[in-house]
Amino acid sequence: MTTTFKIGGEIEINRLGYGAMRITGRGIWGDPADRAEAIRTLKALPELGVDFIDTADSYGPNVSEELIREALHPYGKILVATKGGLTRTGPDRWTPVGRPEYLIQQAHTSRRRLGVEQIGLWQLHRIDPKVPRDEQFGAIRQLLDEGVIRHAGLSEVSVAEIKAASKVFKVASVQNRYNLVDRGSEDVLDYCTQQGIGFIPWFPLGAGELTQTAKLLDSIAAAHQATPGQIALAWLLKRSPVMLPIPGTSKVAHLRQNVDAARIELSDREFTALSGSAK
Repeated sequence: MTTTFKIGGEIEINRLGYGAMRITGRGIWGDPADRAEAIRTLKALPELGVDFIDTADSYGPNVSEELIREALHPYGKILVATKGGLTRTGPDRWTPVGRPEYLIQQAHTSRRRLGVEQIGLWQLHRIDPKVPRDEQFGAIRQLLDEGVIRHAGLSEVSVAEIKAASKVFKVASVQNRYNLVDRGSEDVLDYCTQQGIGFIPWFPLGAGELTQTAKLLDSIAAAHQATPGQIALAWLLKRSPVMLPIPGTSKVAHLRQNVDAARIELSDREFTALSGSAK
């Protein structure tokens, strides 16, 4: 199994990354309950070989990007990818804002907040249905042309939307909800695999939803001396060479457990059994 992937065909990263949404407060709002542990978790990433971090300006808001800079700047070989296009007015409240001037503003502020001259990967957090999508894509094209961002991606999109965006800029990544028991984006994943577009599954562990496959997961986990969550991550990594899972946590111990999943090699028989278990 290939363990690395090249974003945009040029930035090589290890395929198991880190999602930085959970280093904020409850409802993805405000500071984390244990700030010191969140910083320790971030500092452990390079030690564990994790060189891809996914965040967003709306996580906190701003908190996640600020903590990442505090813990890891300068980043060395770590690619910090961020997103813009969702605003926050309170815990668990997310509102798309896709006005071109807003997207451009947010990319610039994320760049300054992260302390970089150029964002390696910037993703449109949502296509705002109130704004013509080509205007949003045009803003991304402008950010690329001006060198504010190096590569661009999309989140929660269909194949048709990826194709439409690709007429305006090269789509380097797609971030859709996907896990062992939630495969609503199967057609998008297949398209990304065909096109060599990085696929970043958010909610990669499915949390409590994995109980649907508990018996099979438990037996395979026991065979590998692993946890069911680790097996779910190993399944994702085997599913496609463009798959870039980003399990998130604010605890060092949980981070180490997630990273260990990249070392698990499922047999074809185990993979097929899991694939058929939650359709």
